[in-house]
Parts: sequence; C-alpha cells; structure tokens
Amino acid sequence: MGEKNRTAVVSKWIKTKVLLGSKEVRPFMLDTRKISKTDLKEMLKSYRMVYVKPENGTHGKGVIRAEQLENGDYTYQVETVKKTFGSYDPFYQSLQKLTGKRSYLIQKGIHLVKYRKRRFDIRVMVQRRPGGDWEATGLIGRVAREGKIVTNYHSGGTPMDVKTLLGAHLNEKETAKVIQSLNKLGVTTAKHLHKKYPGFRHIGLDIGFDRTWTPWIIEVNTMPDPYIFNQLKDKSMYRKVMKFRQAWK
Repeated sequence: MGEKNRTAVVSKWIKTKVLLGSKEVRPFMLDTRKISKTDLKEMLKSYRMVYVKPENGTHGKGVIRAEQLENGDYTYQVETVKKTFGSYDPFYQSLQKLTGKRSYLIQKGIHLVKYRKRRFDIRVMVQRRPGGDWEATGLIGRVAREGKIVTNYHSGGTPMDVKTLLGAHLNEKETAKVIQSLNKLGVTTAKHLHKKYPGFRHIGLDIGFDRTWTPWIIEVNTMPDPYIFNQLKDKSMYRKVMKFRQAWK
C-alpha cells in the first residue's frame, strides 16, 4: 500500500513539503530542511536557535535544541542535558553521534511564550465528519516540564486549558481572537493535506507562539492522541472529539 493511501502520513518532511504548497498555510510554516553540516551552520547563523528532530519521530523523543551563542560558542540540549562547544566541528560531530544514521530535520526555532516560566504550545484537533466537512473539535495547551525543551505529554508535559494559558498574557477579546485564528488555521491545514492524502480523518496541529503572537506550525500529526483531552477538568471537548472518532467506526 502506497503512502498516499494510508490513513497516516508519518514523514515530517513529506508533510512539510505538501503544506508549503498552500498559500494560506505557508506563512505559518517554519523554515525546515533535511540535516546537513552546511545547512545546520547556515540556519544557526540566521536564526541563532533551531530544533533538530527525527523525521519520523513521535512524542517529542529525540528532539534536540541547538544554538549559536553570542560569544560564538555552539550548544545543544537533549532532555535536560546541555553541552557546549567552542567551535562548530566538534559540536556537529557530537550531534552526529546522537542522530546516528536516522533521518533528521532542522527547523527554525522560536522562543515560545511561557506560562509560569515554562514553555507552552497548543494542540489543535481537527476532525472530519462522515459527510465530508472538517471541524476544529478541540484545543488544549501543553506546558513543558521545567527545564525541558518539548511540551509533549509523553515527555512530561502538562495538559492545560487554553483559555488559562492565553489569559495569562491576553485579555478576553484577544484570547477569543487567537482561538478563532487557531481553529481556522487547523481546518485550512487539514483540507490542504487531505487533498494530497485523502485517507485520514483526524489531524493534530501543534502550534507555538513567539513574542509577537504569531502562530507557527511546529508539527502536524495525522494520528493525534484523542485521550489527552480527557486530562482537562471540563470533559465536553473530550466527548466531542470521541464522538467524531466513533462516527467513523
């Protein structure tokens, strides 16, 4: 069975290339490239901070945060462990030992807004009705454990109510506007990806905000975990997500 007919698209690289083909989605995509010694150096020079992630990884496992510091040193962090190097070559060699022969991507890093000094992003669940319409059915915040670079629940992240997270920075009207834009971006992304890969019925977008409150698509998952919504005190969103899932069984 070919990739096109599967209900899930695993490769982050394939999903990135497909979504760059949408003029509506493209402005929210982060510069992403396959890892090479030259491209990593160039991206660190341009952005100072990038994420190095497995092309086919899940749950935030294997994600590395790499930086070029103001003093010219290079540093990377995996889990809570940091290493610093005085020049690029030993830094890259050390990274290569971590990545091995697996396919990795480099993604422009953004300095995520924080909640009580912990980074957070937002998972947007978008699901398709049996009749064909796509709908944003759930929003949940994911707050990284202190000192960690990823927000994933399976890596120690804490699921939280989106309004609580946004409300720490924005007023009620601004929060409502952000939520509306997240839902719209989720549906637009799902529709575009579905044109190329019509097999899937659920999509999860991980969206992060920088200090200008620009929403950036960090990752798109075509097999999103619905059970994270059960972690919220209010179960109405979880019930809706599960209702859409059950409709396809």
